[in-house]
Amino acid sequence: MSITRQAVILVGGQGTRLGALTVQTPKPLLKVGRQPFLSYVIESLFRQGFDDILLLAGYQADAVAQFASEFPLSGVALRCVVEEMPLGTGGALRHARELLDDHFILLNGDTLFDINLNDLALPVIGEGLVRVALRRVPDTSRYGRIVLAGEKITAMQEKGFSGEGLINGGVYLLAKGCLDFLPEGRSSLEQDLFPRLIEDQRIGGREYTGFFLDIGIPVDFEAAQASVPNSRLRPAAFLDRDGVLNEDTHYVFRPEQVRWIEGAKAAVKQLNDAGYYVFVVTNQAGIARGYYDGSQVNALHDWMQQELRMVGAHVDAFYYCPHHPDFGPTCSCRKPEPGMILRALEEWPVNIKQSVLIGDKESDIESANRAGIPGYRFESSQRLDRLIREIIETHRS
Repeated sequence: MSITRQAVILVGGQGTRLGALTVQTPKPLLKVGRQPFLSYVIESLFRQGFDDILLLAGYQADAVAQFASEFPLSGVALRCVVEEMPLGTGGALRHARELLDDHFILLNGDTLFDINLNDLALPVIGEGLVRVALRRVPDTSRYGRIVLAGEKITAMQEKGFSGEGLINGGVYLLAKGCLDFLPEGRSSLEQDLFPRLIEDQRIGGREYTGFFLDIGIPVDFEAAQASVPNSRLRPAAFLDRDGVLNEDTHYVFRPEQVRWIEGAKAAVKQLNDAGYYVFVVTNQAGIARGYYDGSQVNALHDWMQQELRMVGAHVDAFYYCPHHPDFGPTCSCRKPEPGMILRALEEWPVNIKQSVLIGDKESDIESANRAGIPGYRFESSQRLDRLIREIIETHRS
């Protein structure tokens, strides 16, 4: 079963609790730091492999449509669907039904919940139609409380229940078939769909611990100015490819040549779950030798990415060096040179003090040392997921 690449973002509300701030600007387009809040949501989706994104707009829809047409991120298909009259969260989805995949991620455009979206998007088992990302908070009174039994949601209680508990994080995996339970016209997911699915035991939930912020009230919007940009700064794990993720059988460039190292996919997921950026940095001298070209390497990495997403994991970026000193000029990217690592540090907001490299050769470790990060040697007798678990615990303490 394939994993969806589609995400749908609800951006149609008026945001009245923010007062004058939203008179002329939809709440998700308010500036946070140096860019609209919605940009952070879309960037998080895209780096995790969701590149087909629908914006369901209502209030100030022209501004949303202009934002979509001018969005600078290459490779993302960003479409705006406008409702002519307020339809509610359920009605907005029914209005866009013809554009929806069989399964899709649904988000609120005024909330950032930094989770492993590929884990949430894993295929629904059994008859489930909705999976909700849940967040544990010290006081649920503002949000309403979720009651969970295993991974089944048994109740969604109204606002007012104080104390620690689980809340709806505003991120969902939905099967398009759930829209059959909604009436025509205006409807609400929270009022018209979720209660019925709870009764039928067809709605589940998973708890996540990532950064969470809803900008719906002035105090949180003000806090977002620093906390949201800062949330992008995170540790990175730099992984060699051949000999770490897949067996090094020399000049691998086709999917049928790939034999995954035991525990490799689970290791990448562990890093995703722990909030690390994951970068692959690999010497690909087969390009310089004429065995294959860059487009074939990119195609292989796309295939590896989809294999990883099938288990709820992803790589944020692949970097490769196409050079070899015997077949061209010297370069700064071939390991043990640190060029690939340094490029990633320039392109991503990495916390270098908590970052690591895992490789199987001395040239990998030397590359890490030259870039100023610790390197860990992976041996064939090890399981990569166990090594990653130890590294995460070491750097967390």
